[in-house]
Amino acid sequence: MKHRAGEVLADVQIPRIKVPAHPIPRQMLTAEKEALRERIKELLQQRNAVLVAHYYTESDLQDLADETGGCVADSLEMARFAAEHPAQTLVVAGVRFMGETSKILNNEKLVLMPDLMATCSLDENCPIELFSDFCDRHPDHTVVVYANTSAEVKARSDWVVTSGIALPVIRHLAAQGEKILWGPDQHLGRYIQRQTGVEMILWPGSCVVHEEFKAEALEELRQRHPEAAVLVHPESPEEVVAQADVVGSTTALIQAVRRLPNKEFIVATDAGIFNKMRQLAPEKILLGAPTAGEGATCESCARCPWMEMNTLERLAYVLETGEGEIKVAPDLAARARIPIQRMLDFAKTLAE
Repeated sequence: MKHRAGEVLADVQIPRIKVPAHPIPRQMLTAEKEALRERIKELLQQRNAVLVAHYYTESDLQDLADETGGCVADSLEMARFAAEHPAQTLVVAGVRFMGETSKILNNEKLVLMPDLMATCSLDENCPIELFSDFCDRHPDHTVVVYANTSAEVKARSDWVVTSGIALPVIRHLAAQGEKILWGPDQHLGRYIQRQTGVEMILWPGSCVVHEEFKAEALEELRQRHPEAAVLVHPESPEEVVAQADVVGSTTALIQAVRRLPNKEFIVATDAGIFNKMRQLAPEKILLGAPTAGEGATCESCARCPWMEMNTLERLAYVLETGEGEIKVAPDLAARARIPIQRMLDFAKTLAE
């Protein structure tokens, strides 16, 4: 069905997902937390393991990854780092599709996650049965999916992209005369359409964190802080993206805080990103974009409840027990690796 001029939103009834309540972390004394951190460091060494953490996880996990020679990054860089690291065990602090991507690119390695129940609303909004059926109904379209998808959806796609490389990939495909079926984030797809002018069929998924940012409340905050630069992830609604000084991936937003001369920044993405921003630009003032305002439900409040399932205690537990293993069948991993590798190869041509 037509959603607006030049845009086609998939006429699919996606499942309604249950968003978990934000976990209430157990308060630990400083000495207890430090002892736990030291135990985790010992276990990482004993298991020949490396910790890779997403920018949206809690600061304790990010700091521990940095301190132990691991990696704090976006989902693709986490997987690439793991592929190049000699450790035979990868501990992925993030959500399930990130662990799966690491396993797909490192199938011979053991991949553990602190909590296998940590999923993603975009992944949940795009079940393989519905998505595959929809793709079958549009066989003349090239299927491009965002990295925030299951291994099965990746295997059904022609290309996998991150928010950082989506624009050049879509421009490349359009120049080849290909028609695009995009999934699962409709806001990111809509942003790409506005930037490229390419008509795409958009899967109707969205991120529970980014969808909560409110344009009217953001405008009011901008008026109170007229010198602040507004940084927005393109998974946000169009009315929020329209107010941005910088629109980009998590990595691009972090770089903007270092690069731009502004003293203040209003940031419309998961608040977990503030940890790395403060490390790299401690003199800057960071303000969270508002999720309050007319129509707000605040299921997320700018923090992903699934990311918050990753804790120091859960990390120690999986290292102690070996539980929390991510498994992807070799044949599925091989099929999912093809569109991911296609993106990686394309990224190399951009760097040349």
